[in-house]
Amino acid sequence: MSRLTPDQLLQELTCAEDLLIVQDLDGVCMQLVKDPLTRRIDPSYVDAVAALDGEFAVLTNGEHEGRRGVNRLVEQALGDSDLPRCEGRYLPGLAAGGVQLQDRFGDLSHPGVSPAEMAFLAAAPIRMEALLMERLPGLLPQVGVDYLAEVAKAAVLDTQVSPTINLNGIFELVPADVTTQQALQTMLSELMHQLLAEAADQGLEESFFLHVAPNLGRDAQGQERIKPAAAGDVGTTDIQFMLTGSIKEAGLLVLLNHHIQRRWGESPLGETFNVRTAPHDPEALLALVQQRIPAQRMPLLVGVGDTVTSTASADGTGWLRGGSDRGFLNLLQDLGAWCGQSNRVVLVDSSHGEVDRPSHADGNLQGITNPQDPLRIDALMPDGPEQYIAWFRKLSERRRVG
Repeated sequence: MSRLTPDQLLQELTCAEDLLIVQDLDGVCMQLVKDPLTRRIDPSYVDAVAALDGEFAVLTNGEHEGRRGVNRLVEQALGDSDLPRCEGRYLPGLAAGGVQLQDRFGDLSHPGVSPAEMAFLAAAPIRMEALLMERLPGLLPQVGVDYLAEVAKAAVLDTQVSPTINLNGIFELVPADVTTQQALQTMLSELMHQLLAEAADQGLEESFFLHVAPNLGRDAQGQERIKPAAAGDVGTTDIQFMLTGSIKEAGLLVLLNHHIQRRWGESPLGETFNVRTAPHDPEALLALVQQRIPAQRMPLLVGVGDTVTSTASADGTGWLRGGSDRGFLNLLQDLGAWCGQSNRVVLVDSSHGEVDRPSHADGNLQGITNPQDPLRIDALMPDGPEQYIAWFRKLSERRRVG
């Protein structure tokens, strides 16, 4: 399959009449790091986003607000905590998989989320830390309990609506020990399923699900599969405790609905449409668009992500395909096929950061895609976020001039 070069894609998008770029964040416009609190965002990228007002939206499993939120990174990049709100310089779009909606002025909402759900989420980080301390000493007997307590505290990401356990710091205690890394991944899955059971005991059985990152798609029960650690590819590093409906495919439709409302003056999916009321099945989401949105009102969509996985099944009969960006990129591609335009899928190489990821370097994309993959990757950014930011800035400048 021939792909576009970044320059060819730039030329194609420069004169697009109606454009919407839907972009992930970590690994795309920021390097992946083991401690998310050390992330940095390029101020020139923030400027480029502002210049593409109305043509750009984020779609991330991270969050906008809180001490770990991307809003703090924007304020840090611009050197002013008030400037982004006054000038509308925050990154607009959906966070926490789709339940956290923000405009460029930082006005934020959680459509469809109940007070009881928010209360459980607020208490979850402390519970996660306690559960880790019940289990880690047995898996890491060589590590002192006091140090394990520090590691466990650092592993829990206390975000507002998607609290997460990140194994990167714990993996550092057992470098190259694939067997123990896999045991830690199993432990994490069991721990998070225990938290789901505790939510069910409080009457919140249908409120939450687990997002595994990276993953190998879904099993027969619809749960995301862990990607086991292997030499040179640490596999699953995070499991996020997320609100039901927080899937990027549904988020793509929310962003599309807002874009069409802004351009055409009406919301084809309804003014209150959100990820919690949207269908969860990709076919149903596609059908909803086909029923409610005229093809001629569809913008040219460009999806940008970094987390797409593909691994041969154990029996050799097929492929396990997953990754937190795969679903929305697939749907974006299918929407283009339906309405007769070439929506584009861009993949950024996130192996340049501090987390082991499959690389684009050799060009065969092993561990990312395969010859039978239905997802068509239109353009690659093999040099990672730095290359993407430079490309994005050029696009923003050309669109502004045009």
